[in-house]
Amino acid sequence: MVEIKVPELAESIMEGTIAQWLKQPGDTVEKGDYLIELETDKVNVELTAEYSGVLKELFKESGDTVEVGETIGVIDESGEALASTPEQSKTEQAEPTAAETPAQQNDVVKEEVKKQAVIASPAARKLARERGIDLQNVQTIDPLGRVRKQDVEAYTKPVQSGQAKPAAKAPEQSAVQLEQPGKPVERVKMSRRRQTIANRLVEVQQTAAMLTTFNEVDMTAIMEVRKRRKDKFYEQHNVRLGFMSFFTKAVVSALKQFPLLNAEIQGNELVLKKFYDVGIAVSAPEGLVVPVVRDADRLNFASIEGEILNLATKARDNKLSLSDLQGGTFTITNGGVFGSLLSTPILNGPQVGILGMHKIQLRPVAIDEETIENRPMMYIALSYDHRIVDGKEAVSFLATVKELLEDPESLLLEG
Repeated sequence: MVEIKVPELAESIMEGTIAQWLKQPGDTVEKGDYLIELETDKVNVELTAEYSGVLKELFKESGDTVEVGETIGVIDESGEALASTPEQSKTEQAEPTAAETPAQQNDVVKEEVKKQAVIASPAARKLARERGIDLQNVQTIDPLGRVRKQDVEAYTKPVQSGQAKPAAKAPEQSAVQLEQPGKPVERVKMSRRRQTIANRLVEVQQTAAMLTTFNEVDMTAIMEVRKRRKDKFYEQHNVRLGFMSFFTKAVVSALKQFPLLNAEIQGNELVLKKFYDVGIAVSAPEGLVVPVVRDADRLNFASIEGEILNLATKARDNKLSLSDLQGGTFTITNGGVFGSLLSTPILNGPQVGILGMHKIQLRPVAIDEETIENRPMMYIALSYDHRIVDGKEAVSFLATVKELLEDPESLLLEG
């Protein structure tokens, strides 16, 4: 027998949640076959079999949390797991003792067969045995009638006569009272990634002195450059010239002038980073992810656009690796693609700065004392950690980004 164990995933990831088993007990498994999809804090990882054989037993089911190194199943290398049938197992488990009468023997066999008839997950059966719970008495909300581990955990044994009833817990009562009788509701378990996002956002707001400053950018010059160059750019590089390459170049240039926004706090020290790995926030099916464009200061416009396209495609297809998400020094997020006119982005800890882009909208702009023109304007926002970045530095950083974007030719000088 070979144990299936959760392998080491990354230095900072010690546990995950089983998204789904790709093989079931009794299935033949070849070395290298995908066995299970594991959902971690950052990405979903498909684990492969290290040995060939027959998948004999699963110790964990979909939705269970597992730790690195934990045994979650067993593979029978000899393939003998298929030799015994469920009927044989029931007969073996219900083997009567010599001291029992024929009637008692029949009762034992019937009782064991009845118990085996209950459809339950391996984790549910294990927990029921540990707690001495009869699975026949456990109610389940599963539409197929399968008893799951959480059903066993929620089960309360009936109170025997003469026993005092335990006092009801006030928090549970208040939770029930929040639901209005007769009103339709649906309970959906949060994915591990959504839980992680929620926890990290709350943690950032609790640990960082976050503040946001705003400015606006006249996008006329960039839009004119894109209009003139987009066809030629696509012919040469097979990638479209978007806005993100301009913003990434402008951010890198500003970070070089204001290095504290490219730093992080570790204890009582500041870690000033001399490289520029810019995270680009992307909306994926399972929630927001921030893949990283490495060494953005060394890339030209086409390389930046190509890398962003590649990362966005991998995010949508749920193919991002852990290395795609680790180690960013600063983040850019674009709520404008969803129609956001103005927002205050939340820091992507432990980073101390994040730039928010927004919707481009025509607005009347005073060109001089006598002239007003409709210009394509965008609000930009910089959220920063006030513990190490002063207001003057943050405002100056954002003003620098504005100036560079309004004079896009200057970005060509950035190498």
